[in-house]
Amino acid sequence: MVDFIIIGGGVAGLSAGAHLASHGRVTLIEAEAQLGHHASSRSAAVHIPTYGAGPVKDISIASTEAHLAAGVLTPRPVMLVGTAEEAEGFARDAKDLRMTPISPDAARDMVPLLSADISHAALTRETWDIDTDAVLQAYARAIRADGQIVTGARVEAIARTATGWRVTAGGADHDAPVLVNAAGPWADEIATLAGIAPVGLVALRRSMARIGVPGGHEARDWPMLIGASGDWYAKPDAGALIVSPSEEHPLPPQDAWADDMVLAEGLAAFEAHMNAPVERMIANWAGLGCWGRCRSSIRPPPTPYSPRGFADAARPRLTPVKESKRIEGISTSGGNQNQGGHAGETSWTTVPSRASWTPPPSPFSARRTTTPLSARWC
Repeated sequence: MVDFIIIGGGVAGLSAGAHLASHGRVTLIEAEAQLGHHASSRSAAVHIPTYGAGPVKDISIASTEAHLAAGVLTPRPVMLVGTAEEAEGFARDAKDLRMTPISPDAARDMVPLLSADISHAALTRETWDIDTDAVLQAYARAIRADGQIVTGARVEAIARTATGWRVTAGGADHDAPVLVNAAGPWADEIATLAGIAPVGLVALRRSMARIGVPGGHEARDWPMLIGASGDWYAKPDAGALIVSPSEEHPLPPQDAWADDMVLAEGLAAFEAHMNAPVERMIANWAGLGCWGRCRSSIRPPPTPYSPRGFADAARPRLTPVKESKRIEGISTSGGNQNQGGHAGETSWTTVPSRASWTPPPSPFSARRTTTPLSARWC
């Protein structure tokens, strides 16, 4: 028996497991053959602390210092652009993202591809590219230091036991007093297996295309671009641009793929703000964002000790703890630009109330691992 079972090997499950590892042994179970197979590896990979709903912003801002210390962030400004017809949306988004207005000419100096029709521009430099592989791998190492990660093991059954929970996955049983549901779009299905009422999570598809840079420009040092109408964003990536139509199309939980028509519409919206046409698509993909009814990827459990909760009602020493800014280095989707499909795989868990929940050492620190963050898993 271990102390914690976590279902889900995306950024929420891995970050929760890495921080719980200092409180006990962790077993993390992932249905796919590799970690971060879905939204956590299909995002725009940008850390925008001021992006998203209020709780997401709080967590993203709180995580920035730890990510900077870990060396997984690289400066990447973000620019909001709009035409005269988009003035209202531009003003709203610039304020929400805490951006500084700049002149259209200054914007075109930074991004020569921008159309002469761009009449509004704003910029923030408190944003970064995030090395999502390094983040996930560092969390995985922290879990494996005294626990285990089981991949390719789809959960088949969940049952209560006298000591907590038994999870059957991949033909094997795993027991622990505490169970963490970090299954992203599949979280309601996992809850149902555990005999817990689902909370009504909604999976929303977000598509992405990698294109050659129109006009043959060198885009490596460009900022990320966001359209004021909310129907596209673009970011330099490996000598190309990744462009998303920024759609939110509800789908059942699945291995999502891009919709050709939606991509075409998004690329057309992007192209309308540029001075050269899109000529070549290199690749495309999609991910699923996971949202509650409140449009936040964070939702509280029903009541702390009800039979619906993951804590055993007969054991009041268990109290709910949200992944929050009190936990150093926590990683969630919202501030990592869930526009790109870095879906809201935010989890809730329970920990013994007698435990002092102080920030453990960062899983990135040399005390936890000596493997360079530049190493990759595949």
